[in-house]
Amino acid sequence: MPSALDQRPTPAAAEPRPASPPRRRTRILALPEARWALAALVLFLLALPPYLLDAPAWLWGPLFAATYATGGWEPGWEGLKALKDKTLDVDLLMVVAALGAAAIGQVLDGALLIVIFATSGALEAVATARTADSVRGLLDLAPATATRVGPDDAEETVDAARLAIGDVILVRPGERVGADGRVLDGASEIDQATITGEPLPVTKRTGDEVFAGTVNGTGALRVRVDRDPSDSVIARIVQMVEEASATKAPTQLFIEKIEQRYSIGMVLATLAVFAVPLAFGDTLQAALLRAMTFMIVASPCAVVLSTMPPLLSAIANAGRHGVLAKSAVVMERLAQVDTVALDKTGTLTEGTPYVTDIRPLPDGGLDEHTLLGLAAAAEHASEHPLARAVVAAARERGLRLTAAEDFTSVPGRGVTATIDGREVRVGSPALLADLAGQGAGAEREVRALEDAGRTAVVVLRDGVPVGLLGIADRLRTDAAATIAALTRLTGRAPVLLTGDNERAAERLAAEVGITDVRARLLPQDKVAAVRQWEAEGRRVLVVGDGVNDAPALAAAHCGIAMGRAGSDLALETADAVVVRDELTAIPAVVRLSRTARRLVVQNLAIAAVFIAALVTWDLAGTLPLPLGVAGHEGSTVIVGLNGLRLLREAAWPRGTDS
Repeated sequence: MPSALDQRPTPAAAEPRPASPPRRRTRILALPEARWALAALVLFLLALPPYLLDAPAWLWGPLFAATYATGGWEPGWEGLKALKDKTLDVDLLMVVAALGAAAIGQVLDGALLIVIFATSGALEAVATARTADSVRGLLDLAPATATRVGPDDAEETVDAARLAIGDVILVRPGERVGADGRVLDGASEIDQATITGEPLPVTKRTGDEVFAGTVNGTGALRVRVDRDPSDSVIARIVQMVEEASATKAPTQLFIEKIEQRYSIGMVLATLAVFAVPLAFGDTLQAALLRAMTFMIVASPCAVVLSTMPPLLSAIANAGRHGVLAKSAVVMERLAQVDTVALDKTGTLTEGTPYVTDIRPLPDGGLDEHTLLGLAAAAEHASEHPLARAVVAAARERGLRLTAAEDFTSVPGRGVTATIDGREVRVGSPALLADLAGQGAGAEREVRALEDAGRTAVVVLRDGVPVGLLGIADRLRTDAAATIAALTRLTGRAPVLLTGDNERAAERLAAEVGITDVRARLLPQDKVAAVRQWEAEGRRVLVVGDGVNDAPALAAAHCGIAMGRAGSDLALETADAVVVRDELTAIPAVVRLSRTARRLVVQNLAIAAVFIAALVTWDLAGTLPLPLGVAGHEGSTVIVGLNGLRLLREAAWPRGTDS
């Protein structure tokens, strides 16, 4: 069991390693979509004051024209290319509608529409680029070089990518493992949180499997390479993230799903409104005016604004409360979630071990404070996570630590030190095996701690067990309330997906009310579970924080990363980030997204009523162009204000009554 407390080398004593290259991060303005959108926004903001102040047209006209050109040329060009492929998309329709609005004097409305579309495209491009950056950066976790050992024990430094199956590599203390393989010789503890999510280092001995990119502890290991570097677990994580991102359903808002039919129908109807009266003897000017009026009142401006303001307002409100949703599509997806899967370490828990139990043994003659102080004094020189937890617990209680001498550590067993002239050993329950049956009472306490899901740490003084410490990962205080709120929202209890062991996972699940527990999962196992649910028609929300969660975050209908301790890959792959690590924000943002979706439906109904009424008037009678514009703009204002209601503080769900 991973409970040995050993010493990590200080940086000065560690073997020097080549520095990892800095992660290349795409600059926002390096993306053409971002540059054009920024230019359009700046020009629009420059033109707005003189336009609103009734300044001469020569002052604001060129600025609005430049806004149309910078923000509209790219979606217009893409729309023309789609038209060449016999496809009519809403981007081209929006550009035409914006130009139509400008043609009849509604320059401001058309420019605003152009800016909204350009900004939306830029945000999507930035999100895509950042995800690609993180996937590339993940490869930096695996070391660039490894120490290969030849048949005559000669050592050579080689490119890790050149390692072949059957090669033997030497992994020194503090180094990253260079390839997936099995231990041939040595013992140490490996921090493999990046792969499995386990919160504590795992003891590795001869025959145990190790993974590329994981960090070695204090022992030296000889490892036989079992997988080609291109097929390592870390490489497969990269591949899974890329595949999941590529195969995920195209990002479409609700209105975009009907854009083809609406766009084609509107164009055909406009042509008919122009051609039919002209064929029956109407004048060219009258037919053109009627067709132009029809195009304005039937244009999807109000429909588009029915969708965007509620979703953007929800994004802004969520951002104020520590949840960053990366796009309007994300907010819409969150509203559709009906299954939630959560990681354990760093998500439901804080990801940091702490002392939960202090149990002096009856024959030890120590009280709790003395036992904890003795263990902390022995552990003070160690940098192992469990040792840090013991020392931190002693400091929290204000205990003064006695100086220790002759400190030594043995991977997988523990540490030994001399304190006040007496030998003190602190480590795993394996220490009791050397006592020839004298530690029966201690063994009962070990079983009790392990049954409670704790990691047991044994303390011996002069070879006699004097007490035990129980150590566990700290559950977040709002975990149980969050699980209950998500259960009410989705109609089914969340699922726990973790790389940790079954006993620790089941104990934590029982505390928070989760019944479906899937433990000892590698990243591909989490992806398989998500895809199985998606194949059953479920809309899955995955919540995680680590590299090992990234493939599942990418494969899910929607992914949320915990921001404070989240890995770069998880933060960039996820669709939303909980910046303050408040679990209760997750059910709150899901409920907010559902409110936004209801407002979208309301707005679409309002827009449809206005469009239907104005179109009927224009076709059945003679709708004056100014009145048509007023009705069209009126519907746009109404749906816009209705959507902006979500900016109010009261719109954010309070507590866990989500």
